[in-house]
Formats: sequence, structure tokens, C-alpha cells
Amino acid sequence: MSGFLELKCEIIRGGMKEYLTPMGPTPLHVNPIFEIGPVEPRFSEWLVFEGISVDESGRQHYLDASVAYKRAVLNAIDYISKFGYSKEQVYLLLSCIPCEGRIFGIVDAPNAVATLAIPTTIFDQDIRPKNNKVPVGPRLVRKPDVFKCTYDGNLPITRNPSATS
Repeated sequence: MSGFLELKCEIIRGGMKEYLTPMGPTPLHVNPIFEIGPVEPRFSEWLVFEGISVDESGRQHYLDASVAYKRAVLNAIDYISKFGYSKEQVYLLLSCIPCEGRIFGIVDAPNAVATLAIPTTIFDQDIRPKNNKVPVGPRLVRKPDVFKCTYDGNLPITRNPSATS
């Protein structure tokens, strides 16, 4: 899978000192902030997976949101792998799709609750749960209408108009 990235940034001289509070012994111990632009497409249908702070062995981790989020992600990986994807493929997919992770229920001692929401429209099949329609194994999806593009090794050279030559 290939793609292009266009990045624009603006450097604010003295911006770290002016806007950010150091969290350590030196002025360089700051956490970055950034603004993102509108991201399209905007998804409206999500499948949400929940995790609580109980690990695989059944051991309770008192208000541990990281264990809860890990369980939510593992629940998503396990569920989506029933639709013909390997667990490794789902892991890589989750790292690049616009999923939303949220922390809930920190006040519900002893459990922390975390959720992972995944847009359903990114898949080429319906992954929502259905009555008596549990997938039974991998299926091969063929798309003969997808155009194939070959790369001949020649890319146009783009010059930065603001750069001095």
C-alpha cells in the first residue's frame, strides 16, 4: 500500500518557553501539543470494544487503565480476526485506521474501563454482529475492478518555490 503525505509546519521561536510548562528538571522536558485539520472522511458508524482492568489470567489490576485499554485492543483483535484476517493483520490495521480509544469508569473501583471504537465502513464486509451469522473462517475477497498500477521508476521532481537555489 502506498501513499503520499503533505506536511506543513510553522516554527514559533521561543514557543516552548511561552506556551509549554516543563515537566522535568530542564526546559526541554515538555510534552508537545499540535493541532490537526479536518480529517475526511468522517465516520458515523462505529463498533466499540470494551476492556476492564483484569488481565488474561483473571488477576485484578486496581484502576489500571493501561490493562483495560490493552484488553479492549485484544478484544478487538480477537473479534475482527474471525472475519478472515490474521491477528497480525488486525494489529497492523488498528495502527493505521482512525480508531478512537477512550478511558471510562476510573471512579468504578476496583475496575478501570477503556473502550476502542473502530469505524465499520472501512471494511469490505459487514463486521457487525448478526443473529446466527457468526463467521466460520477466512474468506478470500477478490476485487477484479481495482486498477493495477505499475511503477516505472520515474517520478516528477517537485521543487520548493520558497527555497533559495
